[in-house]
Amino acid sequence: MSDANHPWYEKGLHFSCKQCGMCCSGTPGYVFLSKKEALLIAEFLKISGEDFYQKYVRTLADGRISLKEISPSYRCIFLKDHLCLIYPVRPTQCRTFPWWKSLLSSEKAWKEEKTRCPGIDQGPLHPYEKIQKELDSAQEA
Repeated sequence: MSDANHPWYEKGLHFSCKQCGMCCSGTPGYVFLSKKEALLIAEFLKISGEDFYQKYVRTLADGRISLKEISPSYRCIFLKDHLCLIYPVRPTQCRTFPWWKSLLSSEKAWKEEKTRCPGIDQGPLHPYEKIQKELDSAQEA
């Protein structure tokens, strides 16, 4: 049970990335990024911002931008051999997984994500404070 002062994960959660790439493929979705993040990635790739947008970005109807996916697997365009090609400059959305508001909204949501992510409930315990810091970071982006 949780309330505003005591979320269900107040004792922390276990997570260890298994580098399976499941969070970056398998279901349609969006990897949102800011214009600043787009320019950082372009710089990392040593290409112009214009080339980056043309090759790797889609603009949504509401004006937000997202990384393209490769059909039919819905794999992120930067996922190769289960590894992220832009890992040092990956967008906030990627950097903060699995500490997303939607996944932490309930224990049920967390367990549902566990069916897709083998790292959930594995590895070291991440304290509540660290999880909250990641949540705050994602909301600021």
